[in-house]
Amino acid sequence: MLMPLGVIVVLVLGVVLLYNALVKLKVLVDNAWADIDVQLKRRHDLIPNLVETVKGYAAHEKGTFEAVVDARSKAMAAKTPEAAGAAELGLSAALGKLFALAEAYPQLRAVESFTQLQGQLAQIEEAVQSARRYYNAVVRDFNTKIAQVPWNILASLFSFKSREFFQIADETERAAPSVKFN
Repeated sequence: MLMPLGVIVVLVLGVVLLYNALVKLKVLVDNAWADIDVQLKRRHDLIPNLVETVKGYAAHEKGTFEAVVDARSKAMAAKTPEAAGAAELGLSAALGKLFALAEAYPQLRAVESFTQLQGQLAQIEEAVQSARRYYNAVVRDFNTKIAQVPWNILASLFSFKSREFFQIADETERAAPSVKFN
C-alpha cells in the first residue's frame, strides 16, 4: 500500500519540479524582453531631439525627417520580437540617412548638443545589443528545454510555447561585404 503511494508522491514531486523550472525560464524570457523594451524606449525617446537638432541646420530635408519620425512610430508600435526587429531595422536605416545628412553639414557636426546626442545613441545601441544577446540566450535555453523529453510533455500540457528570437539584421546585412581593388 505504501509503495504505490510513494511512487505517486515521487511523480507529483517530479512534475512540480519540472513545471517550476519551465516557469522560471519563462519569467527570465519575459524579464529579458522587458530589458530590451527599456533600451528601445530610451532610443525612441532620443530620436526627436536628434531630428530637431538636425532640422535647425537642414530644414529643407523634410523627407528625411518624416522618414525618421515614421520609422520611430512603427518601432514604438511593435509588440513582438519579430515585429520589433523589422521595425528597428527600418529605424536604423532612417537614422543612417539622418546621420548621412548630418555629414553634409560640417557646422552641424561641430554643435556640441548634436555630438552628445549622437554619443548617447551609440551608448544605447550598445545596451540594446547587450540586452538582445541576453534575451536570445534565454530564449534559446527556454526553447531547447520545452523541446526536450520530458519537458516537452509538460510544456504541451501547460501550454508553454516557444519564443521568437530578437533579430534586427536582414539578408542584406548578413551578406559579406564585397571588396574590389581597381
